[in-house]
Amino acid sequence: MRTDTPPPVKLADYKPYPFAIDTVRLSFDLQPRATRVHSTLSVRRISDVGAALELNGEKLKLVSLKIDGVAISEADYEMTPEMLKLSPSADAFTLEIETEISPETNTELSGLYMSGGRFCTQCEAEGFRRITYYPDRPDVLSVFSVRIEAEAKTYPHLLSNGSPGDMGELSGGRHFAEWTDPHPKPAYLFALVAGDYDVARDTFTTRSGRRVPLSVYVDKGDADRAGYALDALKRSMAWDEDVWGREYDLDVFNIVAVRDFNFGAMENKGLNIFNSAYVLADGETATDFDFEAIEGIVAHEYFHNWTGNRITCRDWFQLCLKEGLTVYRDQEFSADMRSRAVCRIKDVIRLRARQFAEDAGPLSHPVRPDTYGRIDNLYTATVYEKGAELIRMLRTLIGDTAFFAGANRYFDTFDGQAATMEDFLWSFQQSTSHDLEAFARWYSQPGTPTVKASGVFDAAAKTYRLTLAQSTPPTPGQAEKQPVVIPTRTALFSANGDKLNVSLANETADEHVLVLDTQSAEFEFQNVPSAPLVSLNRGFSAPVRIEGMLNETDRGRLASFDDDPFAQWEAFQSIARALILDGAKGDPIDERLSAYLDMLESALGAASDDPAFAALLLRLPTVGELILDMSPADPAALHTTHAKIRRALGERLKPTLITAATQAEPAEFDASAASAGRRAFKSSAFYLLAALDEPEIAIVADAFESAATMTESLAALNALANSEGETFDDALSVFEAQWASAPLVMDKWYSAQAMCVRSDFRERLRALSNRKDFDLKNPNRVRALAAAFAMSNPVEFNAADGWGYKFLADMILEIDKINPALSARLATAYENWRAFTDDRREAAKAELERLSAANLSQNAQDIIGRALAT
Repeated sequence: MRTDTPPPVKLADYKPYPFAIDTVRLSFDLQPRATRVHSTLSVRRISDVGAALELNGEKLKLVSLKIDGVAISEADYEMTPEMLKLSPSADAFTLEIETEISPETNTELSGLYMSGGRFCTQCEAEGFRRITYYPDRPDVLSVFSVRIEAEAKTYPHLLSNGSPGDMGELSGGRHFAEWTDPHPKPAYLFALVAGDYDVARDTFTTRSGRRVPLSVYVDKGDADRAGYALDALKRSMAWDEDVWGREYDLDVFNIVAVRDFNFGAMENKGLNIFNSAYVLADGETATDFDFEAIEGIVAHEYFHNWTGNRITCRDWFQLCLKEGLTVYRDQEFSADMRSRAVCRIKDVIRLRARQFAEDAGPLSHPVRPDTYGRIDNLYTATVYEKGAELIRMLRTLIGDTAFFAGANRYFDTFDGQAATMEDFLWSFQQSTSHDLEAFARWYSQPGTPTVKASGVFDAAAKTYRLTLAQSTPPTPGQAEKQPVVIPTRTALFSANGDKLNVSLANETADEHVLVLDTQSAEFEFQNVPSAPLVSLNRGFSAPVRIEGMLNETDRGRLASFDDDPFAQWEAFQSIARALILDGAKGDPIDERLSAYLDMLESALGAASDDPAFAALLLRLPTVGELILDMSPADPAALHTTHAKIRRALGERLKPTLITAATQAEPAEFDASAASAGRRAFKSSAFYLLAALDEPEIAIVADAFESAATMTESLAALNALANSEGETFDDALSVFEAQWASAPLVMDKWYSAQAMCVRSDFRERLRALSNRKDFDLKNPNRVRALAAAFAMSNPVEFNAADGWGYKFLADMILEIDKINPALSARLATAYENWRAFTDDRREAAKAELERLSAANLSQNAQDIIGRALAT
């Protein structure tokens, strides 16, 4: 077993960089295999007299090195595979560096690389060091100017950050373009794109009256499919002005869609680079989920202009400062654009599926960690999704007025700086009497707290005493936990459904925010007329697990009249969760299941005017979500009970489902939230009907054949996936024949098969991995197959004989040679291997040890070493 895991980087070791780089002038002579990069840096010492100038660099060929125009001999500098070190005699000087790189052979997609015959960059977190030698850290902010030279015919569009400057023709069929970004930025926000594109254009007029040209650069023939992304961008710009008071600050705003990208998108200042999957959409080729994702991700990257770019991170430990805050902002934007209730429930589903699992395994870490192995592996659900929940809790705790006063103070005070979480919380502390130092424990303490609730009603005194107690299980490196500040929105209801106006601490209201900031606390409500039903953690006000005092009957009763949509949905989810878990253990559930179906059918009728919410009520907790609640976990047993309840739900609601499944879509596609909600309910109908018998499966197959939108087509295809027989394969053949030349659509075809549970699954997965169009160099295609299998098919991936673990390990060994960031992300699929039955644990451990013994990248070894650590 390998033991040379990456040396940890520690927050405690942070030291300011001793030099300022006031300006950076970059000149690119673009050639696929031999690009020349000439950088001119204005350097001055600001601290640590005598300290060396250390510049990061990886996979660079040094061509020349000069200080104030004088060449530096090899004897006057030190060079390692990762660093160039100089000892300048002057405190202010001009440093010129010329390097040569090979974008065409850069399969790691970090730095400057080629995608689809075009040049593009990805510099976050440490990609700029693969372009030229530079202090590649987020606290070095510089003003960049860029000149790009390339062959004019092949690369007619030359783009970089900021605003365009001179451009023109050069000899030999080449041309140039110059760009200047007036805002100081760290190197991770640098961007360059060169290639031939179609362009979708629009404009946005800011509230101060500036007219900003907007452009989206896409593959030839795809400009019409960029319209929704442009519309989402304009709505994001207006919303950021209206809600947060933030106006765009450059002359132009550009988005470029690329085929090969390790992430969803990147917020480079004025030049956002996107994975094509999150730009291109129309009703024929994209699902409603795609439209929703495009809207959210376009907004997210635009909002980074202020929360990430204008104010950036002092160091990478502060990653949540920009990502958690910006995820919260994009979630609020989506909630304002769509149904707030439905968006909130979807946010919670994602958090529980991804982040709760992360918190419960060996990869658990704080929202702001104090150490890491490889920075690429810190882009996690904990930093993003849990980080967003902490911002939401802060707003709940201190109230809207103090929250926005603090946000404005943060923007005004730290604009143009590299900030820390302490800076951020200081900005809010000035506006509130709440102790934010205690609240800050959330940022340093990993794990998901559990809140246990119990209550006593005193009929004579008309009081209700609610006791809340918190606990957080041990996590790697942190066995002892301190209490955290947990604000939970709470309401009391009478037995007949009246929301009670009760008093707490001399405040009378029908909803209160209870702040649990100690191990346990009592809250006494007064003027309570009868024994109440308690609605806790309404709106999921805190990212915790709740163990309440309600039985299944009371949960169902509360759900029937609770006016908080999340609380209503959560009540039904908790009942379904208990049914599946108990059924998987062999307990009898038929009587309870019948009562659950009665309650759900009634709630569904009441939600008939909101089909998006009704679709969520029909959603059953997935096997993946339930694994952490079963010890030891047996995914096959969970799947069996899940399938039983799915079938029972389909039988009970069959007439309603058939009506929804056979309803024709309007002739003209509508991407609105209302239309998407209607299609969401239809998709749920497909899913439940496909669990029944041949007549109902035929209805779903017919719906696939006649589908007018990709949402319907894919929903029907996925619904048929787990039905044995030829229906699924027939649909797959039709789908492939229609979309074989559309890579993004074919990614969906791959995933539909990678996530199914069938007797022929293993042969199917092997065949898919051997197809000519399965390209290990394309992250989207790898994610469509390998990640969909390992992270969204817990039954097959966690097969008792270990087949799934071995299949993924074999793929990681191949991918790691090409793209270490992608292989490391795939390796996180093993994070909860200890949660399973003995046979599964032994099989998973064997594969992890095989990977650990291989000569893998530091990215992959970091994940595998942490997964194996005791």
